[in-house]
Parts: sequence; structure tokens; C-alpha cells
Amino acid sequence: MTTTTNSFDAILAGYAGGTLPEPARVLVSSHLELSGRNRGYVRDLEMLAGLELEAIAPVPLKGRDEKLARIFALGEALEPRPASRPRAPLSGSRLPRPLAEFLGRDVDAIHWRTLLPGVREFKVGKRDGCESTMYWIRGGKPIPSHTHEGMELTLVLEGAFSDTSGRYGPGDVCLADDEVDHKPIAEAGVDCLCFAVTDAPLRLTGPIGRLLAPFLR
Repeated sequence: MTTTTNSFDAILAGYAGGTLPEPARVLVSSHLELSGRNRGYVRDLEMLAGLELEAIAPVPLKGRDEKLARIFALGEALEPRPASRPRAPLSGSRLPRPLAEFLGRDVDAIHWRTLLPGVREFKVGKRDGCESTMYWIRGGKPIPSHTHEGMELTLVLEGAFSDTSGRYGPGDVCLADDEVDHKPIAEAGVDCLCFAVTDAPLRLTGPIGRLLAPFLR
């Protein structure tokens, strides 16, 4: 992750507790459908619904199973609610079910807007204080350098991209905030499809980005 692992664990805890804004909830639910990496962790958090989730410190990936075991020991007397399970993708859809339902369409029905040569976007709109956007990036093309005035979550749906923090493939979530200045580049050979959720605007930082900024609003 581009921020700390604890940051994403906190988001997963918010998802399990039902406190995330709707666009972020859809992103995390889609992540869980595409990737099995955090399903067990979220299932365990959901079983702790009788506890006050806000009072539980985010649990790092390293050693978090042991920490969860200790939390369970404290909550043995509570009656857990059934854990949710990812639903199967919609038949024939390229998108995870939660995202397809949120958009109300599949990829082929999206009306893209060209942002830059090789980069297209579809602004889904603002809900619960968050903006959500679909991005299509041609393989090998970069996104202009930028930082963030708040938090940005980006879920990779198809293809992959890399930045200074590493490589992100299908099902991975990249986190970035105002301490991150990065230039994601789509992996050569395959187009990259992403779903991004932000709670504040991006700010272009590179020379090309600053030149184009007035035209990208």
C-alpha cells in the first residue's frame, strides 16, 4: 500500500462495521470479490460486530491473526452475527457485482471521456462526500504526477499499474494521501481498468500536469 497497512486495515474495519461512505463500501466489496487476501480478516471483524469497532485499533497484517484471537477471547460471551460472503459476479460482466450494480452498467456501456492521449475517465459522481471515477489507461501510458488533498483508494479491475510503492494488479487496492506524490504507469501490453474513490480533489504536481491542470477540471 502507498500509505501504511494499518490504514487499509482501518478501512476494512469500517467496511465490517458498516461505517464507510457508499462509494468506498462498493470499492472494498469489489476488492473482496476479486481477491481472497482479506476475506478472512473481514469475516473475523464482522464476527466482532457486538464489540465497539471504533475502539479496536487497526490490526497490522503481520501478526493480526494472533491479535484477533485475543480480541475473540474478550468477546466470547457475545453472540456474533453471520459473516457476509462475496457474491458471484454478474453473468457475463467484466465488473465485480457490487461495482456493476453501483454503476448500473457494464464496461462496454460506459461513456468514456478522453482525459489525455491513452487515458479515459468516466465520472460516476459524488455520493456521501466522495467522488468516484472509472479510469481506462492504455498499456504503457502514465497518469500525470499528482498528490492528493485527501484520501484516494484505487481498485485495479483489469491489467496493472506501478508507482514508487510497487505494482498493483487485479483485485489490489492502492491507497494514497497528501503525503504521496506519484505517477502511476499502466503495465505495457495490456490496458488498465480501475475504479477510484476520493474524498478530496487531486492536485497535479509535475510540469506537464501543471500545464494541463486548467483543462482537466
